[in-house]
Amino acid sequence: MTDNGKNEQTAKKYEKYVKKVTPTHSLPLNMAKAFLVGGLICVLGQYILNTAETMGLGQEEAGSWCSLILIFLSVLLTGLNVYPKLAKFAGAGTLVPITGFANSVAAPAIEYQKEGQVFGIGCKIFTIAGPVILYGVLSSWILGVVYYVMQLWR
Repeated sequence: MTDNGKNEQTAKKYEKYVKKVTPTHSLPLNMAKAFLVGGLICVLGQYILNTAETMGLGQEEAGSWCSLILIFLSVLLTGLNVYPKLAKFAGAGTLVPITGFANSVAAPAIEYQKEGQVFGIGCKIFTIAGPVILYGVLSSWILGVVYYVMQLWR
């Protein structure tokens, strides 16, 4: 047998092995899970908002308390290793902006705390969220400059 035939046979075996070990996913099921969990997080947020307004807080204060409570719950559940399991189940459904972002900041801090306050938590806390913050600030600055220049031309 030639080397070429042997390589083809090896490639076919490898391709068969990859198909065997690669998990299959159902897109409709994943979408349903994401919709359900993301929706439940949003319903919780709306419940907190409505409860705060019912207790006499203004809309702005109620929104602040809602954000604060959702961030706290996300970080708490991340620390208790519940949020990662929920994220594995729901996928993108847990990326509802405020809870997903809080999780992305808290998870590296918890993971690297054993390396110390400075080299562990301090260096790794923004591993995931850092690029989001960087590009968010950069793009908002650029858009602000564009807006300013457009206002000068009016």
